[in-house]
Amino acid sequence: MTKNTSLYFRIVEGRNLPAKDVTGASDPYCIVKVDNEVVARTATVWKNLNPFWGEEYTLHLPMGFHSLSFHVMDEDTIGHDDVIGKITLAKDAIGSQAKGLDSWVNLTRVDPDEEVQGEIHLCLELLKDAEKASVRCKVIEARDLAPRDISGTSDPFARFIFNNHSAETSIIKKTRFPHWDETLELDLDPEELHEDGTITVEVWDWDMVGKNDFLGKVEIPFDCLHKTPHLESCFRLQPLRNKEADASGKLGALRLKVRLIEDHILPSVYYQPLIHLLVESVVSPTENSSALTLLEEVTTVESRQDVAMTLVKIYLGQGLVVPFLDYLNTREVQHTTDPNTLFRSNSLASKAMEQFMKVTPFLSAIMRIPIINRIFDEKKYIELDPCKINLNRRRISFKGAMSEEEVRDSSVEMLQDYLSSITESITGSVAQCPPVMRVTFKQLHKRVEEQFTEPENEDVKYLAISGFFFLRFFAPAILTPKLFQLREQHADTRTSRTLLLLAKALQSVGNLGLQLGQGKEQWMEPLHPIIRLSVAKVKDFLDKLIDIDHDIVECGIKKKQAVFTSSVTVKEGYLHKFKTEGPQLLSRFAFKKRYFWLTSETLTYAKTPDWQVRSSIPIQCVCAVERVDENAFQQQNVMQLITQNNDRQLHIIYIQCKNVNELNQWMSAIRKVSIYNECMLPSFHPGTHRSGKWTCCLQADRTVTGCSRTHSVTLGDWSDPLDPDVETQTIFKQLIQGRDKLRSVDKTFLENNYFGCARCPTDGAKSTVNLIKPGMSAAARLLAVIEDLERAHATFQRRENENDASVITN
Repeated sequence: MTKNTSLYFRIVEGRNLPAKDVTGASDPYCIVKVDNEVVARTATVWKNLNPFWGEEYTLHLPMGFHSLSFHVMDEDTIGHDDVIGKITLAKDAIGSQAKGLDSWVNLTRVDPDEEVQGEIHLCLELLKDAEKASVRCKVIEARDLAPRDISGTSDPFARFIFNNHSAETSIIKKTRFPHWDETLELDLDPEELHEDGTITVEVWDWDMVGKNDFLGKVEIPFDCLHKTPHLESCFRLQPLRNKEADASGKLGALRLKVRLIEDHILPSVYYQPLIHLLVESVVSPTENSSALTLLEEVTTVESRQDVAMTLVKIYLGQGLVVPFLDYLNTREVQHTTDPNTLFRSNSLASKAMEQFMKVTPFLSAIMRIPIINRIFDEKKYIELDPCKINLNRRRISFKGAMSEEEVRDSSVEMLQDYLSSITESITGSVAQCPPVMRVTFKQLHKRVEEQFTEPENEDVKYLAISGFFFLRFFAPAILTPKLFQLREQHADTRTSRTLLLLAKALQSVGNLGLQLGQGKEQWMEPLHPIIRLSVAKVKDFLDKLIDIDHDIVECGIKKKQAVFTSSVTVKEGYLHKFKTEGPQLLSRFAFKKRYFWLTSETLTYAKTPDWQVRSSIPIQCVCAVERVDENAFQQQNVMQLITQNNDRQLHIIYIQCKNVNELNQWMSAIRKVSIYNECMLPSFHPGTHRSGKWTCCLQADRTVTGCSRTHSVTLGDWSDPLDPDVETQTIFKQLIQGRDKLRSVDKTFLENNYFGCARCPTDGAKSTVNLIKPGMSAAARLLAVIEDLERAHATFQRRENENDASVITN
């Protein structure tokens, strides 16, 4: 049984942030850290004290974590960015809330004494004889200490304290990875042996001028040495824990959504009965309840999106995603009487279609069109609403100020141009749409056409498809490009208004122009002609989209087990590779621009995408991919790719990304494709070997063991390999929460079908094979599978507890 830890968080917005600029505003952004490792950075919202971000992330944390922190910063064009405040959430606090955190949280001041990180390796020993007693502490080394000096390093020393006795190690300058290997010993009075004291080891950064900076401490009860006279371990450094709290939100607050998911995953064989029931629902559908329909009944509206996402992954892994979606869509269509409400609710069918469309890069590829960048670059003042037209905001030409009518006419002309470009990009993308998606929409078109045969419902078959494309994806992507990874920054106020007007027009196109002129926004009427013209093109696009033979794609999806295949490019783009050959240049000039491609088999790079000469690194040779300290090259956002050749020699390639988010995305992608490599390293050097020593730990030997632990944090996204066991465990947890409802459904089934008769024998069965009997309801079969999985979890947990107890005893 393995442990799976995932952390989801969404930075929604901020409020009442303090002004840091002379203009009376701030330019806030957030940096997110997991145990002091930066995992994300939001976009900067310029000149705003109540910023909206709406950015969300999912992290996979195989090694677990201790805390999650959000640092709010004010970006400055000149000089260092200002710190506004921070929020720190301990893992236990997050995990204690079953539904996760969803609330406003006040920012607190950033106290340097609380900003500690890293660990220290100690060996403690209590020495007693007839003449004297002493406690000995061997301070071996420390790792990943906080940088306190402007150079990005520290000058650390350790202080060993018990009662009124203390001793210090030597100072090791310019390193965050000191290696002392020094023994400190404190003589004790006889009465001190019986005191309930605390042994403290503090780490400090030595400063020539001013007071020393605190780097962390370790506290060990003296009783531990009575029980274990020889104690050696790596201890995580702790802050001083000052109790001074922030004064009731004076630094503002963030609205956060955070959810921690920790699961114990059983071996695959235990999940097969549940997989069988889910597969049976779509392979052999019946008019009665099935595992799928019951799952929808027992899930809450809040959890339905997660369930839909999980089911899409499960059926992708089984090669049954098309029958699965057809099953849900057929039920949705058959249970809908008013065509105007079709797929407008948060049903499992609607959510599953949404999540399915995220599987492929089709939508993002279409929306990455030059017109989006052009809108951001031009920053045109565009307005149609007479109540909002501000003539002072329009640039005054040589002919004088423009009238309201001229502003409106100019706005209509620009919006028509923008909308035409967007519509042409969408309607010309049939060839880019994956066959599996086209077949799914073809079946949806057929089900709707069979259900709504009346002449007045002729357009419903188009609306069902265009609703997913335009209302759920294209229009939201136009409105907030940053949230769809189409832009790195949020739009300013003027551009946001332009995008809003375009999104409104695109929604009307997605509605096939059926509601034009019926709303309150009559000032949109000048765009009605271009909208009607676009509707005709959209219908033609949808007809071509579903013009595909089902058999063409059947073999392509039949055995699809993962999103990754050897021929698929997982990630690509321009990065800067460190030039190691030839004469050594200054660090800032030694990084050369190269285009990189990552697949599950190789990492390839060349001067340009079209360059014929390419270099490749086999993924199976990757041992680690990690960050590089900024002071190594005096450059930010540098990662190192450590590989091993056939002679087991290590080679390091240094690659620079343009920002921290790109850095995390590339490291995450490479870690995922190399996760099963046998040569993965437990440690690495975050610096470089220069001038005969490592810049991080100052060791001279180039082959010495790494001074920092390797990391395994990855970002969750749809390019992740499918993991059927993890996905099925998620469904199992949902069924556990809805068990009472399943029992009620089963009871009703028995009353209707076995009234006055003996129930099918299930009591006393000890496995799913025995539990599931012919004639049982779908609810009873699910309950049997749940009981079997619960027993398996209990058995494995008991074995783990016994093993842990055995280790402690030994």
